[in-house]
Amino acid sequence: MSVAKVMKEKLEREFSPCILKLEDESYRHAGHAGANPEGESHFQLLIVSDKFDGVSRVQRQRMVYDVLAVEMKERVHALVLKTLTQKEYDAR
Repeated sequence: MSVAKVMKEKLEREFSPCILKLEDESYRHAGHAGANPEGESHFQLLIVSDKFDGVSRVQRQRMVYDVLAVEMKERVHALVLKTLTQKEYDAR
């Protein structure tokens, strides 16, 4: 199973997001430190969930990193996060 698919399944299970967009940006980092020639080493994530209500931005990011701890340790070199509530997303 791909790293992206595993990540999405974990995030869906933990956060029941309204919106979940995970983009593999590894191609933009080819040849750089931490880049895996097979890809799936650099990602950008947009996740919108009611579980972020009343939670600081830093704590939201920690919540995501906790869920993806194995992937971050084993394969993912970089993860850009946007963690929003539905209200914050709608206001954008």
